[in-house]
Amino acid sequence: MTIEQILDIPPYSLGREDKQALLDARLGELTRHHAAHCDAYARMCRAAGFDPEGSYPYQAIPFLPVRLFKEFELRSVAADEVVKTMTSSGTTGQAVSKIYLDRTTSANQTKALTKIVSSFLGTSRVPMLILDSSEVVKNRAMFSARGAGILGFSMFGTKRMYALDGEMKLDLEGIQQFLEQHAGETIFLFGFTFMVWQHFYKELVRTGYRPDLSRGVLIHGGGWKKLVSEQVSPEEFRARLHQVCGIEHVHDYYGMVEQTGSIYMECEAGHLHAPVFSDVLIRRPGDFTLASVGERGIIQVVSVLPESYPGHSLLTEDEGILLGEDDCPCGRKGKYFKIIGRLKNAEIRGCSDTYAAKFQ
Repeated sequence: MTIEQILDIPPYSLGREDKQALLDARLGELTRHHAAHCDAYARMCRAAGFDPEGSYPYQAIPFLPVRLFKEFELRSVAADEVVKTMTSSGTTGQAVSKIYLDRTTSANQTKALTKIVSSFLGTSRVPMLILDSSEVVKNRAMFSARGAGILGFSMFGTKRMYALDGEMKLDLEGIQQFLEQHAGETIFLFGFTFMVWQHFYKELVRTGYRPDLSRGVLIHGGGWKKLVSEQVSPEEFRARLHQVCGIEHVHDYYGMVEQTGSIYMECEAGHLHAPVFSDVLIRRPGDFTLASVGERGIIQVVSVLPESYPGHSLLTEDEGILLGEDDCPCGRKGKYFKIIGRLKNAEIRGCSDTYAAKFQ
């Protein structure tokens, strides 16, 4: 099955056996491709005693720690084929991951993201309220995972408005006018978790302004580190937002610049879901064997998308728990899971967490 055929599959439609066969074939193909075109990846396979030409279930393919992308130039295409270099968010002084994209990989990331988000938001583009500042995408020095996230999700919006000015202050008058212009329409809101909390929710509380966003859909992502320190749970986050603006549809997502496009959306039951295009595995920290359902461990992510760099099987620095597979109350097939948080001593790297560090 070609990548074009894979991207035509509805994102939550395959059961365990069909998805296993799809990922075995595609990830095996990507492993051979990267071993042939990236010397560093080929050396890592040899060091692990892994033969890329063999036949393996995708769970047996070596995973690369995400931190390697901060330390090495890992790409499987010639330098002149790179059309975009993505960098991770990091606090001052931290090294950042560099991800090299060619046209094919970049286009496939966009297609996958479109399929995933459209299954929650609908296929029609709608007015979009971006809970951030336009300076993030104007200022190239700031343009990393945060700016890419805004631009990536902006394709789902028609009329777009940035809710924050250059000083990260909420534009209450502009929001009011925007909502009046689009009264009765579905409003798509997008922002990074801490920015939504700090600059949107808290400002609505402070000012007493209560916009009607009962027809809104909020998609937010990034780390929870600062909100956890304020003892704000995901359930309270949603409840507090509902109190100040009436919004009912709030979806978190888990993703990373090392696998852009392969995001894990939160369903109506509060579970993060793996789509057809990617999967999540939980590894025991002692020996990296696969953890059981309900067992805490290190999150590994795999994706069918990365062709220009060897990012198809990665070990993250996050802890999580697999909750089940093919039996979520929301009806979506595939694995569903939850995030516990960062591994102890891992660097702060989420878009929200790196920004939130300024407020400590």
